Amino acid sequence: MTVTTGAQGTPVALPDAWLSARGLNRQAVFDLATLPADILAMLAPQADERQLILLGHGGRRLWDCVLESEIGGADPIDDYTQANLARWFAERLPGKRYRLLYPGNVPIGLQSLGRLAGWHHATPFMLGIDAHWGTWYAYRAVLLADTDFPAFSEVDRDNPCLSCAAQPCIAACPAQALGGAAFDLPACIAQRLRADSACAFACPARLACPVGPEHRYSSAQMAHSYGISLAMLREYAARTG
Repeated sequence: MTVTTGAQGTPVALPDAWLSARGLNRQAVFDLATLPADILAMLAPQADERQLILLGHGGRRLWDCVLESEIGGADPIDDYTQANLARWFAERLPGKRYRLLYPGNVPIGLQSLGRLAGWHHATPFMLGIDAHWGTWYAYRAVLLADTDFPAFSEVDRDNPCLSCAAQPCIAACPAQALGGAAFDLPACIAQRLRADSACAFACPARLACPVGPEHRYSSAQMAHSYGISLAMLREYAARTG
């Protein structure tokens, strides 16, 4: 269904091929009135905001687009996403307004939104998994807007971990953080902070997962993403002694 009109009469609806071509190929939209009360309270919507739009990416396309853009910066993925989001509204949704919550300082339960969208099921190594993309996807933007799209989300696929008898991720974890009743976060962090750790710029448990290997990130993309989290862990360790 055509719900609004962009520049030069271009029909715009979700899912949107313009966003997908730029790597933002996971898209969901929720009417605010239908969201659970706890999520709605976190969002604190303004009077004219009617919908929440959740954008993400699956697979390698987004990273390729970021490299092609030569956008640079400390976090080029976030910068690229925000630049294309602004362009999407300006060119294809003129007159519509939005407020970006993520990336940003608003506390957003991304995994809760992912579960509502049908994107997220839990894994032993604490990443979300999808039966098509595996764990090779991420949340890229959460925004509130005065749009009037029909509510849309992907079909919720079953959790592939529930039918995975071999569970190779558990054996592949150098920190042995997955074998207990709960994920051992301190053991995971300690392993990542070791000199020459195999977990510094990749996760062996994640790499061992047999779901969606064709969508696996490149080593450069993994090094970028894990490098950001590793820097945060090192800074925290230095601050707390």
